[in-house]
Amino acid sequence: MRTMKKLNSILPFLLSLMTAGWLNAQAADVPESVEAVFAAEWQTQKVLDVEAALAKAQADLGLIPGWAAEEIAQKADTRYAPQDALAEEFRKVRHRMVALLNVWQRSLDKGAEQYMHFGATTVDIYDTVMVLQLRDASSLLIADLLELEDILIELARAHKDTVMIGRTLGQHALPITFGKKVSTWLGENRRNIERLQAVRAKLDRSAILKGAVGSYLGLGDKGIELERAFASHLGMAEPYPDDWHGARDLFAEYALMLAIISRSYGRIGNELFLLQMTDIGETEEVRAKTAVGSSTMPHKKNPSKSEALIHYSRIVPRTAEILLDDMVNVFERDNTSRSNRVLEEISTDAADMLDTARQLLGNLKVNKQAMAANIEKTNGLILAQRVTFALAEELGKTNANDRMHKLAVQARDQGVSLRNALEQDPQLSGYFTAVQLDQLFDASSYTGLAAEQVEAVIAYCLARRAQNAR
Repeated sequence: MRTMKKLNSILPFLLSLMTAGWLNAQAADVPESVEAVFAAEWQTQKVLDVEAALAKAQADLGLIPGWAAEEIAQKADTRYAPQDALAEEFRKVRHRMVALLNVWQRSLDKGAEQYMHFGATTVDIYDTVMVLQLRDASSLLIADLLELEDILIELARAHKDTVMIGRTLGQHALPITFGKKVSTWLGENRRNIERLQAVRAKLDRSAILKGAVGSYLGLGDKGIELERAFASHLGMAEPYPDDWHGARDLFAEYALMLAIISRSYGRIGNELFLLQMTDIGETEEVRAKTAVGSSTMPHKKNPSKSEALIHYSRIVPRTAEILLDDMVNVFERDNTSRSNRVLEEISTDAADMLDTARQLLGNLKVNKQAMAANIEKTNGLILAQRVTFALAEELGKTNANDRMHKLAVQARDQGVSLRNALEQDPQLSGYFTAVQLDQLFDASSYTGLAAEQVEAVIAYCLARRAQNAR
């Protein structure tokens, strides 16, 4: 069920890329999870795909025989390079590319092995493979964000009129609605979708085939043309002309984008963690009936998913820093941070984070009664602004503000409601009827344009999604 929902979310996105010419049918074949993207078998298949694209491009330009390219492409399948054979060969040669080529060439007929990996360097192959993996991973992460967008839209719309207290600096401020709060998460999530889509578009231009020092040596006079054809056979856009390998900025940008997303969901997790506090109790995580909150305090319902989001918001940015450090590199091709492992780690952490967010937000319980009760904790003081505006018509804005400030302090000191203090004031009470006071002290009718704002954010997100799908 989870896999089908993800596929349903990602298909419009992939189809839009195919329509734009960014993907071919083969490239649309994305694994069902980010973890699978980085599995050994999938990586091996990507290496073979890259080698096949190289051979096809070279055949297009007459650099190798067409029959050899056809044989290489037909045998570009992990059946001809099984993991156990690769592991055994690696123990001998201690070089992953050489091990793969040694095993793979055993299956090639008619001397086609003489033309595989022709003029290429290992680092170009594996950098292109990593780009393809990150492109697949980003597609899956975008699908997760789109699924979360659906969840947030549903949550915001369901609670666009659910009144709660708005808080600033930890204090009760003015009434809002829970839907309005969710709409801020929704808008941020939409921006993150588009940020990640922008990074993915850069990945799509990052197939690289520039040779050992980035000047196409070993690839012949048609090296630039060959690189473009190579990218085309992989279903990618025209490559960047510069030798970006030493810069590593593309990988750093991808990682920093995931760091931003993690901070966004850390904010959501932190807020829901606090709203679940016993003293607030406005939201609640749905937990399994068998879940135990504490070994010694049976009454506790400890938040776990919101806490996990806070954790990811700290871990993912720290991991991104390693890839940011990798931008300060050495000469043309040296890097010492083993960035591929870090890219795998940050991608799988991001996927786990978004899955946690889906479970949390998709099953969140909203306690309307607690929200209503919390609004009353200040005995009407949160509506002092509204009363001030009403008095301003009689006293002027500055005078009304001064009188209400004093009245609010008086009500707090005497432990009475603001309405009670107002009714006891001989001058101010004369400006209002009982019906008018009922209206003024009804927090549910003082939420500004919260409901309209919710609908506007939802409409914006849906319009942007439709626009991106075209």
